[in-house]
This record gives sequence, structure tokens and C-alpha cells, in this order.
Amino acid sequence: MNILYIHQYFKTPNEGGAIRSWYIAKGMLSAGHQVQIITAHNNSKYEQKLIDGLKVHYLPVSYCNNYGFFRRLFSFLFFAHKAYYLSRKFEDIDLAYITSTPLTVGLTALKLKKKKNIPYIFEVRDLWPEAPIQMGIIKSKIIKTISRKLESHIYKNAKKIVALSPGIEDFVKKMVPGKNVLLCPNMADCDFFNQYDPVSDSLKKEHNLGGSFVISYFGAIGWVNALDYYLNLANVCMNKGLDIKFFIIGSGGQESRLIRKAEEMQLDNLFFIGHISKKELKKYLSITDAAYISFANYPILEYNSPNKFFDSLASGKLVVSNVKGWIREIIEDHSCGIYINPEKPEDFIPMITPIMKDSELLKKYQDNARNLAENSFERKKLVQELLTYIES
Repeated sequence: MNILYIHQYFKTPNEGGAIRSWYIAKGMLSAGHQVQIITAHNNSKYEQKLIDGLKVHYLPVSYCNNYGFFRRLFSFLFFAHKAYYLSRKFEDIDLAYITSTPLTVGLTALKLKKKKNIPYIFEVRDLWPEAPIQMGIIKSKIIKTISRKLESHIYKNAKKIVALSPGIEDFVKKMVPGKNVLLCPNMADCDFFNQYDPVSDSLKKEHNLGGSFVISYFGAIGWVNALDYYLNLANVCMNKGLDIKFFIIGSGGQESRLIRKAEEMQLDNLFFIGHISKKELKKYLSITDAAYISFANYPILEYNSPNKFFDSLASGKLVVSNVKGWIREIIEDHSCGIYINPEKPEDFIPMITPIMKDSELLKKYQDNARNLAENSFERKKLVQELLTYIES
């Protein structure tokens, strides 16, 4: 098939960040399909690149994590508009694979179906607009009504739907009963990440780690990630005299504010690393004992399927999560992590202390994490399941 893949935030491994779409597109290519990708970048001009056999079209649509709601919405709508007009130039497209967020990319899908009779599969990564509505970002009744109607219309017109978590799957099935929905969560790249990667001695020396226990957060640093909880955790551990070092690896709109707050709190046990490539992330994970998963305390965010969680499992790390829902159930059922109430960071002390003191107990958690990645979320397996679903 000739497949048009549309994802506003498409990333390659060299760029870092979430690369689910890279995995899927490469899987499509390996299965013999022709794939063209439409995405966006912050450059001023359109660019076309051939990357490992994938033809990637970069539209000049600026976006930044610290944009306000209406500026973000403009970026989303502008991309949907430009993506449609670019896609009209392509001939013989058999299928469009459309991935959110943002939901507005569904407008491109609807136009392609109506104007060019191209069926589309819609991948739901986050529940939009429900998330910003619950979080108080969308307050206008008119915008709420329009957004929910658009969401329903996009789902109804999709040939099939891919959901990234059980909660999203249930939500979609309730909204559009009878719709063909596949649950395909984010993926653990067990080939790239290795539980026993050599420890980066240079990084240990650079950060003067010695025998410290290391917890790392990696990913976006936005308001929704609620990393104030993480700073509070570091502060409690520092005040209790625990030999734990905390890393924040990534970038985003809240980064500068959190750096200032950490300085005000005099957190000498916390380090900001900035945005790094996937290859560099492997080095930091080699010196990491536990990975931290964080979201703001809203029920709708319990449906999320964060890429960092699956990278943590593949790397064989103890998972420390402040998120309830299916992630909490997974780590507790498989004994590969611990849940910490974000509002009670002091509760973390009695949880982590026995693990720090018992290397065998830590290793058990870490082995369980890697086993879970291999058995339930291995990248090649999930990509093949997705391809079978698409091709059927």
C-alpha cells in the first residue's frame, strides 16, 4: 500500500524524544509498503528529507511547549491546513495513518476522506479535548461543545482506531460503539535499551555520584508533567539525609521556572541535564537505578501511555510513579515499581529505604521491569500486531 503518515511531532532517534511513529513507519516500510510522512518543524521553509528510506515532509509550523492555549491552537489548526494542501499533491494514496495529539489533525483526515476518498486510521495518544477540559485549560462552553463534536466525528469516520491505553480504548468504544479499536500501547525498544549496558564512568565522575542511588526523570518538562512533585521528593530526601541524586533530563516550558525553584530550595542533590539524544539517554540510564514517571494529579491523565515508562521498563529500571490508573496497576502487579502519592512525598522514605539497602531486592524489581518489557511491550511484537491490524 501507499501510506500517508501524518504526525505533527514526528521524531527520529537522532533527535530524541518520543519515536513511536518512527518505529511504526519503519515497520510499514519493512513490510513492503510505501510511506510518506508529513510533520512540522520550527524552520521558516518547507523541507523534504529521505531518512532511512522514509520520505519526510517538514512543514514550517512553529510550536513550543511554553505556548499559551490559543497560540497552540493556532499552530495545530495551521498544521492541519497545510498538511491537507500538501497531501493533495500525492497520487495513489491508499491509506492515511493519522496520529494525535493534537486532535485537530483529524480535520486533515476528514478532508482527505471527503475530497479524495482516502480512508484513514486514527491513532489516539491522548484524550483531547477531555484532558484540557478537566484541567481547566478549556473553559468556554462553546469550545467544549465544538471540540467534543469534532472528536466524535473524527472517530466515527475513521476506518479503524488505535488506542494507546486501556482507558483510552474504553473511552473511544463508549463514544463510538461498534467501532473497530486496537489497543496498542507505546513500545519498549528492548534491542536499543539494555538492562546491562556498561555504566558510564565518565558521567558518574562528572556528577560526583560515588555510591549514590540515582533517580532520573526524562521527557518533556511541561505543566502537565507536574515536576514540582519531583522537586518536593528531592527536598524530602535531602532533608532526611538520604544519599539519592535526582536527574531531570529534557526540556520544556516549565524548565526555567523549575531551575529557579530548585535553586531557591537549595537542592544540591538535583541536576538539570537538558534535551539529549536517545543515544545520550542510554548513558544516563546506565547510571540510573530508578526512573520517575510524573503527571499532574487529574483523573484523565491516568489514561496516558507515556513513552518514558516503556523506555524505563526496557532499560530494566525500578519505576517510581505518581500516576494512578493502569500504570500503577502494572508496576504493582508485576513488582517492578512503586506508587507514591504526589501530595505526600514523605511517604517515599519508608518505601525506598529498604530497596536502597538491599541490592538483591533492587535487582529483583529491575529484572521484573525488563521481563515485563520483553513479554508484554516489546517493540517488534507490537509493531507486527499493528501492521496485521492495518493490513486486515
